[in-house]
Amino acid sequence: MKKIAVLFGGCSSEYEVSLESAYAVISHMDTEKYEPVLIGITREGNWYLYEGEWTRIQIDTWYSEETCQPVVVLPDKKLHGLMVYGKDKPDYISLDAALPILHGKNGEDGTLQGVLELAGIPIIGCNTLSSAIGMDKETAHHLAAVCGVKVPKSVLLTEEDWQELQSQNTEQSRNLESYGKELGYPLFVKPLRAGSSFGITRVETSKQLLPAIEHAFAYDKDVVIEENIEGFEVGCAVLGTRQLTIGEVDEIELSEGFFDYTEKYTLKTSKIYVPARISKEKAEEIKKTAERIYRALGCGCFARVDMFLTPEGEIYFNEVNTIPGFTSHSRYPNMMKAAGISFEELVNRLIEQVVK
Repeated sequence: MKKIAVLFGGCSSEYEVSLESAYAVISHMDTEKYEPVLIGITREGNWYLYEGEWTRIQIDTWYSEETCQPVVVLPDKKLHGLMVYGKDKPDYISLDAALPILHGKNGEDGTLQGVLELAGIPIIGCNTLSSAIGMDKETAHHLAAVCGVKVPKSVLLTEEDWQELQSQNTEQSRNLESYGKELGYPLFVKPLRAGSSFGITRVETSKQLLPAIEHAFAYDKDVVIEENIEGFEVGCAVLGTRQLTIGEVDEIELSEGFFDYTEKYTLKTSKIYVPARISKEKAEEIKKTAERIYRALGCGCFARVDMFLTPEGEIYFNEVNTIPGFTSHSRYPNMMKAAGISFEELVNRLIEQVVK
């Protein structure tokens, strides 16, 4: 039986989402073909081999001394696996592949993927480079633009830029005002590398710009100030590396604000339509654009590509999620379900891309 490591948790603001996604994936895995090796990562970044009940992952009671043993990935390509710190002596587990189900920093940004690649463990998902690019909004937008995809206008503000701007005192408000004039209001302030809309603020007036930037810097050392694109968000679930399967396009309807963390996981004032309420021709154009972005960023195995559709029918790239949510109500599995691929089949197809 093939051993598949499923990694969950992580020292990220999206820790809870990872637990729900991982539980959904594990509980839909074909355990007659695959043996899940569960690797839990705490909020502090400690790694453990978890051997308890799967349901405890979902409710975040998975860690205990009885169910967990410290574990590390060994950079030994002959083993391509793990070393477990047993009570008496170390134990070793050779893996056939690893499926990271971590969102945001330290899981979706290429750091974890680099560790796995160094150890020679096949990754079910995007590799180190594409993960890092996907997490970096500015780089991802530059690559998409080179491929002829429209992207919002933006300004990158580094930590050094911000420190220099703060030291100028009287010049600060004038410089901030220039960003607003260049991009127009409303605009968005975003951490350069963050997921699930953490640290993002929709700014309506110049007075709101300074606190929005300070809020974004709490999540990352670089911040993007980005123009608002009128219209609504659409997304594409993409599966595969060479030959791609693209799920049905979905559409996010907002009654107020933007699709922030609360809306993504509660849908209090928003609704998601799958398929999107657009023409077949426009849906095909969106799918082709998603494929172009997916390939331009070097994505593999799976990812979700998010875009904006304007009232004029123009398509703008928003971002790519290299490890999208896999909860029962997440967009990626629901787009694939609308295309005729069940959750169980989706999980198996993910694994089969890497494990033969």
